[in-house]
Amino acid sequence: MSQDDDLARAVRAANAGDERAFAVLWRFLNPALLRYLRVVVGDTADDVASETWLQAARDLHRFTGDGAAFRGWLFRIARNRAIDEQRRAGRRPEHPTGTIADDTTGTPARDAAAEAAEGSDTAWALSRIAALPTDQAEAVMLRVVAGLDVATTAQVLGKRPGAVRIATMRGLRRLAADPQVQARNPALSPARTIRTEGV
Repeated sequence: MSQDDDLARAVRAANAGDERAFAVLWRFLNPALLRYLRVVVGDTADDVASETWLQAARDLHRFTGDGAAFRGWLFRIARNRAIDEQRRAGRRPEHPTGTIADDTTGTPARDAAAEAAEGSDTAWALSRIAALPTDQAEAVMLRVVAGLDVATTAQVLGKRPGAVRIATMRGLRRLAADPQVQARNPALSPARTIRTEGV
């Protein structure tokens, strides 16, 4: 059974009103959604993700399709909410204040050192992707990090599939040539080409 099959089952159950199934969708897709949004909108990613999930919950009864289609639908909502946030931020600069996270889920705490190292690596990788031109950063995030196929990514971005392939390929090549990436991974050298078939 593939992840998309599990996702499709959860979508059907959530569409029928099963709140636990919607929580499954959130747990499955929110990490990739947040990574994408951190590249696109930076520090407001959590807020935009919340708006995305609220809209998804509100409009779920209109959605038809399988797990892969749901993933594309959700990321299209996220991109639209991100564009709205960028417009809003351009009109009215905000000065957000920090809040203390309240974990009331009852889940056991992870090892703090392992979590910090993992978070540091993820933040570093996202910062390198965010340094790419916008079209390349979005294409890499949607294709490689979120796992969307070319056709779905093209729908989310409003581009042709060929343009998505090219943007993804160029983004991956820029990342491979990035001095910071090379310093962390010496196997990637400017002379060495990265495999970009099917991107």
